Amino acid sequence: MTAEAPDRSSFARLLAIPTRWMDQDPYGHVNNVEYYSFFDTVVNEHLIREAGLDVVHSPEIGLVVETKCNFLKEISFPQTVHAGMRVPRIGNSSVTYEIALFRDAETDCAAFGHFVHVYIDRQTRQTVRVPDRIRTALKPVMVEN
Repeated sequence: MTAEAPDRSSFARLLAIPTRWMDQDPYGHVNNVEYYSFFDTVVNEHLIREAGLDVVHSPEIGLVVETKCNFLKEISFPQTVHAGMRVPRIGNSSVTYEIALFRDAETDCAAFGHFVHVYIDRQTRQTVRVPDRIRTALKPVMVEN
């Protein structure tokens, strides 16, 4: 993802995620580890709803092999995070997701980054082609690089 922070209008997919009291650390803001949880939530919610991903029985699984997050503004409880997701690249066995987190109705993001899945066979643990059902489910959120 480029160093330029994306705005809310550049995401076709947004998921509202309420913050929880327990997400905050002693500094009074959502702890950095929770940002990756928001990333994971928006990606997997989309795959489960739109691709019918069965995380327990699917023969192929996507493993996270790379993540990055740029923190721009604090997020605090009781704000609602709106996680924007888009896909700039689907390779043979990998998918790159670009994700931005927005506080409540703000248009400038509080954080942005990326998340890369590599698909493997659940049993053999060898890389496999990104399943067609996943590719189809990601088409509506594909963007040009």
